[in-house]
Amino acid sequence: MAEIRCRKSAALEGEAAEESRSVAAEEEEERRESRGDEDGQEERVQPSTRKSAAASWLQAVLRMFFGAMAAVACGMLYAGYLSGFHDRKFWFSSRQELEWEASFPGGSGLYYHYYKRLLAAPSFSSGFYELTEDNGTVSGRTINAVKQLFLYPELITSFLYRVTGSQNRVEPVSFYLGSVFGLQAVCVSALFVCSWALSGTCVAGMLAVSWFVINRQDASRVEQGVPLRENWALPFFSCQVAALTGFLSRSTGSASEMFCYLMLSACSFSFLLLWELGHYFLFVQGVCLVLLDSLDLVPPRKTADVYRAYLGSLVLVYLAQFQNASLLGSPLLSLLIGSVPARYFQRKMKMKMKVGRLGARVMKLLQVHLVVSCVFTCSFLVKKLFPASGADFTLQLLEAKLGLNSTADFVTNFLLCQEALRAPGQDLFLRLTQTSLLPFYVLVLTVCLLSALQAAFRRLSGQPISSSLRLEDGRIGEQPAVAYHLLHTLLLGVLTLLFDGSVCPGVCPDVSVLVSLSSFCPGFGSKDGGASG
Repeated sequence: MAEIRCRKSAALEGEAAEESRSVAAEEEEERRESRGDEDGQEERVQPSTRKSAAASWLQAVLRMFFGAMAAVACGMLYAGYLSGFHDRKFWFSSRQELEWEASFPGGSGLYYHYYKRLLAAPSFSSGFYELTEDNGTVSGRTINAVKQLFLYPELITSFLYRVTGSQNRVEPVSFYLGSVFGLQAVCVSALFVCSWALSGTCVAGMLAVSWFVINRQDASRVEQGVPLRENWALPFFSCQVAALTGFLSRSTGSASEMFCYLMLSACSFSFLLLWELGHYFLFVQGVCLVLLDSLDLVPPRKTADVYRAYLGSLVLVYLAQFQNASLLGSPLLSLLIGSVPARYFQRKMKMKMKVGRLGARVMKLLQVHLVVSCVFTCSFLVKKLFPASGADFTLQLLEAKLGLNSTADFVTNFLLCQEALRAPGQDLFLRLTQTSLLPFYVLVLTVCLLSALQAAFRRLSGQPISSSLRLEDGRIGEQPAVAYHLLHTLLLGVLTLLFDGSVCPGVCPDVSVLVSLSSFCPGFGSKDGGASG
């Protein structure tokens, strides 16, 4: 009996072992099948992800291509309109060569006269030398007409006219006018790209261009006098603003950021070279960056990089303009010099003491105070070291304009009587209201200003900067580029209330860019905040 029981137990154990082996084999087969299914799914997922990535890349390329084509088309159409309007207004095509020069209003025909002198010279170098030793403009004196009258646009245009071999194909006056109208096309295209980069959609670019063209009477003076210096320089300022917008919007260290920075430097140099008032506009731009840096709305590293571009452009323009002493007394140079010790002291204070949130805010305000103090100190020292820098005359003109001081100087009073330096009348606000620009601007300005104030309060509370913000998030004021345009339009708008003709052409394009966001801010456009655009 015991043997039988042992045999039964051994048989039962064998059956159990066989069952366990079969169960293990079934489990192994199930595992293999599941692995095969997972591999098949992975094989099916990988091609789908690759296809989606390729489709998104192709969509981005097509969007970029059609957006660039739209920007170029807007610029070319505007240039064609200006050319036809100028010909119809002055009957340019039916006039003689002597009447062309006389048709330029406001004494701007003098610039075209120097352009003809450069082309009449045997070579470009000889014509350039004649203008630097000009004894026919001022009786009994030899002056450097290139330095005194800022004839760099005529130098560049005459050089291009010779190099491109246009003597036998294009009339000199047609080439001269075409250069100005071509720059206006660049200006419009830059506005398109600026709004596109700010909002992420080409529809905003079309809207900005539309506002600019509708309000062209206040946005540009090219219809009044083609050879004016601002008509040559402001297109580069528009490109500079577009490059600065892209530089503030791009992530740190990217290739697009480097491209925007190089474009910013080149356009800053061109803008300063072509217009004697360019450094005042860049000074306002620098003040905007200082204030935004104090509120932590713009990264400090990017502010320092922009200041380096300003400084390099100032040095090169100083050399190109025959050591122009007025640049030494410019407020832009004082701002750049004043920002250096302010940043140095702030860095040292952070290293020596541990400050909390309140201490960090106090240090930011102290930085602004140091910058302002250094600006006034540098301006005072420059006026003492370089009396002929022109800083005293500019300060005297501003004091007389603001009513802080009265002067009997004939030149100052004569300039104050000019239309470009007068305060705007009610006609300006009436025109902007009739074109619907002013109501939309006030509306968008209010929304963006409230959002920027909320962002500044968050910075004061110690919240970190978010790098993944979109217009649809409802926190538009936290974007560095939007905050910059907001403050830039406010400062230039205040200056426009003082100097209508000199500042309004610079502020209207920026206003057009800011108003173009009206269709993409939450609560203005479509129900999804404009994401479908």
